[in-house]
Amino acid sequence: MAAIKPQALDAVTAKAWLDQGDTLLLDVREPGEYAREHIPGARLQPLSALNPANLNLGGACRIIVHCASGMRSAKAAEQLHAAGIAPVAHLAGGLPAWRAAGYEVVVDRKAPLPIMRQVQIVAGTLILLGVGLGASIHPAFYGLAGFVGAGLLMAGVTGWCGMAMLLGRLPYNRRP
Repeated sequence: MAAIKPQALDAVTAKAWLDQGDTLLLDVREPGEYAREHIPGARLQPLSALNPANLNLGGACRIIVHCASGMRSAKAAEQLHAAGIAPVAHLAGGLPAWRAAGYEVVVDRKAPLPIMRQVQIVAGTLILLGVGLGASIHPAFYGLAGFVGAGLLMAGVTGWCGMAMLLGRLPYNRRP
């Protein structure tokens, strides 16, 4: 007999649960993403550091987990469910679904962009620069575009992104 999987909630249902006052909302994105924007009342608990045994539920009767798209929150909900924490659900569609439903989001435009957006900006710039310089100055510059493209491919295949690690060390990405 298969175990019942955590429920995927739409934003309207999630909001109704939260309005009842007995539901804990966990944001499983990384701290930089949370600093940039988050749902009011959401508690930061990055998936990368999630330990169900150390989770303080604060008397909540149920948990809703959310992230940027619904992928990480589905994984977190599965982890919590496997650890015996129930009921647990995740917000299908993540933060964009919440915003699309017209619900409030706390936004701090002074916080750095999420690391993956920074990677996309830098990688795209380097690729365009390599192609432009390769076409106008010397074909050897095409190697820059190829190198960055190979790095993106490697990041997609392995889940490890060297550029993200480097960008994460920049002073503006370090939160006190």
